[in-house]
Amino acid sequence: MKVTIWHNPACSTSRAVLAMLRDAGIEPTITEYLSSPPARAELAEMIRGAGIGVRDAMRSKEALYTQLGLSDPALDDAQLLDAMISHPVLINRPFVQTPLGTRLCRPKELLHEILT
Repeated sequence: MKVTIWHNPACSTSRAVLAMLRDAGIEPTITEYLSSPPARAELAEMIRGAGIGVRDAMRSKEALYTQLGLSDPALDDAQLLDAMISHPVLINRPFVQTPLGTRLCRPKELLHEILT
């Protein structure tokens, strides 16, 4: 099974999801998105595939989120995507892609939805 995790090794949830994958006998392709961010179209597709909104895919707890005024409801999805591409730290994690679908694994248990 081809599995990709968009991973941040500094994130405890991301590390836990990676461990869950390995415990399930899966060695995923690991993309450390802070150093290798997704293309804009790829990010948009991951968000769509996960069945969430663009705003839901953002790390609103990041100081940069507030500094850039990203909580403004007047900002549209295109503007939010642009902010995430310009500042990958704003992308929530971990996204996991499997043949069964894509999930933003927050909480980590959402991983089970795309493994079985």
